[in-house]
Amino acid sequence: MSDLPRAICFDLDDTFWAVQPVLQRAEARMRAFLEDEHPALAACLGPDDLLEARRALAVDQPDRAHDMTWLRTEALRRLAVRHGHDAAIGNRAFEVFIEARHEVELFSDVRSALARLGGRFRLATFSNGNACVHRIGIGDHFELSLNAESVGYAKPNPVVFETLAQRLGVQPSQMLHVGDHPENDITGAAAVGCRTGWVNRRGLSWLPEFGAPPDLEVPDLEALAHRLCG
Repeated sequence: MSDLPRAICFDLDDTFWAVQPVLQRAEARMRAFLEDEHPALAACLGPDDLLEARRALAVDQPDRAHDMTWLRTEALRRLAVRHGHDAAIGNRAFEVFIEARHEVELFSDVRSALARLGGRFRLATFSNGNACVHRIGIGDHFELSLNAESVGYAKPNPVVFETLAQRLGVQPSQMLHVGDHPENDITGAAAVGCRTGWVNRRGLSWLPEFGAPPDLEVPDLEALAHRLCG
């Protein structure tokens, strides 16, 4: 990339860590909490009840469907009440979940790449999820960290990328957005004029239905740092 960006924004889930093991462990931790502390409620909940409750809420209140914290908490509260229990159990169950949600294993390239890139570029993050870089212990690398809850929209909505550029004080064309998801990260950012970097850890092919290919494609963040920093 000959014309370097002024700022780089990163996705989190599946860009900095593998998210499915994290979510599975957090769900299991929350389930264990309910079974230990509220066994009568746990016995009423099938394996898909929480997912179905979240989906129903997203359909019923689409203006809040981007807010994963609200969706999970409210779904838990409503399930508790539906089965004759205190709604506050839902809040406590979510706290167990979100604590485990932040027990992530960073990909081995993340810390060193952020250290290199942070020496030359302004760094930011945006996630559709509810992980916090400060709770994970990497927040000091970033000037700005936003998510769908704080902005009011989720990727690939153009408002996300416009807000990031505005908050960083740069034009969209001066910002490189880096992530793993072809639609949410690459197509969404490109639509408002951002430059794009696809972190393709699984060695996938860029398909025509994804649209125009990214400006950069790298297997990991160390390769990204090498491309941008030399």
